[in-house]
Amino acid sequence: MKAPVETVTVVDDDEAVRASLQLLMKSVGLAVETHGSAAEFLAAYNPAQPGCLVLDVRMPGISGLELQEQLNLKGAIIPVIFVTGHGDVPMAVEAMQHGAFDFLQKPFRDQDLLDRVQRALARDAESRAALAKRAQIAERLATLTPRETEVMRLVTRGKANKVIGGELGVSQRTVEIHRAHVMEKMQAGSLAELVRMVLDSEPATQNS
Repeated sequence: MKAPVETVTVVDDDEAVRASLQLLMKSVGLAVETHGSAAEFLAAYNPAQPGCLVLDVRMPGISGLELQEQLNLKGAIIPVIFVTGHGDVPMAVEAMQHGAFDFLQKPFRDQDLLDRVQRALARDAESRAALAKRAQIAERLATLTPRETEVMRLVTRGKANKVIGGELGVSQRTVEIHRAHVMEKMQAGSLAELVRMVLDSEPATQNS
């Protein structure tokens, strides 16, 4: 199955604005989708779609801020760039406080928007890579037996095999065997790499 293409999604109720932003994105080789309302966007929303969202603050029906709120409730990670009119800066600041990536005040230079879009796309790629890595580590952790998990926790806290054996009531050789299984199942090339994997997995554990 082909991976979804990184796409800039424009949500604005003004058809002329949508058309001009679509042309602008295409002019620099970016894939672009447009929607005339927040409801239309939500109906087509795919969390697996990488990219960013260029969103008008003021729209009839569901406003840009309300759309951002709904995306937050869905746990969406897509970076949002708000486009605001002169009087909407306080709303844009509020949006930033709720996790928006950036905002741009009209009228703006095309290059200013393109710069923000490129930064937002880079942020999205980083976030998705981190999530994928965390999911991969979680899958590997799930293959460990309860005893291997105990050994891994103690090893990554810097305890020696002999000490671990004493704590778990098993021989040092048994600890060595469990430790080797842990390294193999976690695909860790070194103790430092194993420690990093355990640290990377912990935020996911705490948030769930």
